Amino acid sequence: MAFTSITDQITLLHSQIAATESQLLNLRAQLSAAESRVETARHLEQAYQGGFPAEWIGETLSRWPLSGEEYKRYGRQMIMKEVGLHGQLRLKQAKVLVVGCGGLGCPAAAYLAGAGVGTIGLVDGDTVEASNLHRQIAHSTSRVGLSKVESAYEYLRELNPLPNYERHPFHLSPTTAPDVFSAYDLVLDCTDHPTSRYLISDTCVLAGKPLVSASALKTEGQLIVLNNPPKPPGDPTGGPCYRCVFPKPPPADSVLSCGEGGILGPVVGVMGVLQALEAIKLLTSPSKPSVNGNGISPFEQQESPRASMLLFSAFSSPQFRTIRMRARHASCAACSSMATITSQHLTDGALDYAAFCGLTHPINLLSPQARITAADFARLPRDGSNILIDVRDETQYAMCALRGSINVPWSGSGQKWIETALQKGALPMDVAGRELFVVCRYGNDSQLAVKAIQDVMEGGAGPSGTSVNVRDIRGGFRAWRAEVDGEWPEY
Repeated sequence: MAFTSITDQITLLHSQIAATESQLLNLRAQLSAAESRVETARHLEQAYQGGFPAEWIGETLSRWPLSGEEYKRYGRQMIMKEVGLHGQLRLKQAKVLVVGCGGLGCPAAAYLAGAGVGTIGLVDGDTVEASNLHRQIAHSTSRVGLSKVESAYEYLRELNPLPNYERHPFHLSPTTAPDVFSAYDLVLDCTDHPTSRYLISDTCVLAGKPLVSASALKTEGQLIVLNNPPKPPGDPTGGPCYRCVFPKPPPADSVLSCGEGGILGPVVGVMGVLQALEAIKLLTSPSKPSVNGNGISPFEQQESPRASMLLFSAFSSPQFRTIRMRARHASCAACSSMATITSQHLTDGALDYAAFCGLTHPINLLSPQARITAADFARLPRDGSNILIDVRDETQYAMCALRGSINVPWSGSGQKWIETALQKGALPMDVAGRELFVVCRYGNDSQLAVKAIQDVMEGGAGPSGTSVNVRDIRGGFRAWRAEVDGEWPEY
């Protein structure tokens, strides 16, 4: 009986502790909100009395903390409690770096400029091409051939001349990234390749900068806020970095660019706009007052949020899904207590991101004898003595194809592709005296297909066990356009 009484008492105590902890958590939230309101009110009072910190305004103080034009431009967002005057002043003080002025960077930079971010940095080493224009909204036909940074600068200046625009018309490298990042508060990764993603993330960890990262391909997109809050490596309360989420890069031959895999313009636009939204949320979030009563960076006092990845699929229902991500990885090479990546590794060029991602050498699987130039192939007779296999997908084949070619899309698996080719008659049983040629868009998948045929024939599993003279057209249809047919569609 006494045992039951003690057990009941323990249960009651546990229940009281849980209730007290819940009440304490609620009181802490109320205290944080009250402190934030007091801090906001203090800053606003200083602003109206002409005592607002000069660095928050960036110009000669007057009766109002913002100019008349700024009130007109940003009034629609300032009247929202989520932004307010205090948030607008934070945006004006902020310095944001946009790495990549393409499909993601164009809408992201446009909305940051429209929102009144004080300094916007633009990084890109490419020039504008006509194929960019269906999705990269900051560029135009008249600026084809111009640096993307200069083109985006002209667009943004026309949109809003008030922010300060810093131009960095070059590709980031491990040696240049630390100096560039040091001048900014927040970084947006608007690039499209793993090599740049790892470099940008590593630099943000070492420089103590939050990172808003997004990607888009075909009809899919993803978004994640990384290194938020930006604690030093080894601090478990910091947000995870890109290496925590993706410790190993994808296989090099599985990585597709927009030029190879395709992209629907509004998809990449959606992701770029969401990057700007996340950046604005981070920049306008109120900070807690420090010991001496001065406002501090909103990133320094945030409790570590649970990172989540937002997935977007244009043709799915629902279109948006969220995946909760784990905290910093205990053995992460960049942000853990076991980190092996240091600032010196970046600046002295010791980190080879291309090699890390498996891109040290371009694909070159075949011997010279197993390849033929587009010009040489064009001079061969088309009398049925040779077979041309086009390994592009059905959609690209329908756009443009050489007469008499057989479409057998490369499947990624040599055995499955061989089976499909046999079914379609692209690998006939009687191949004596005939030659096989394989072509693709750029000359990569065609090499894989040729190698698959060679492997099957060498193993004695080919049609009638006959050896086949099979060759790849070097450079694919890009070379065909350059060497043979200048009117071949470029896409």
